[in-house]
Amino acid sequence: MSDQLTSWLRTVVPGLWSALIAWLVTLGLPMSFTSTVSGLGNAVIMPLVLAAVYAALRQLEAKMPPWLTVLFLGSNRPPAYSDTPPPATPATSPTPAG
Repeated sequence: MSDQLTSWLRTVVPGLWSALIAWLVTLGLPMSFTSTVSGLGNAVIMPLVLAAVYAALRQLEAKMPPWLTVLFLGSNRPPAYSDTPPPATPATSPTPAG
């Protein structure tokens, strides 16, 4: 699997788990809380749950079996980023006719 696909999966999969957990949390919130925040509940809860779930998964990653890491993080290996940037393609400009 390419590093680009690995990095995409390791971003999207924890985000989907966080969305599911945030949705489950919002189902259990009391009506008084949801009416107090007037629709801001999802806008506030979602980023907080995303941050908490992602941080927890990254902390637990070393202790999880490989199949569980794939399930929760999308891949059991982090992408390998190169220290050097890829070579830049030279910008070609038209040469003046002369």
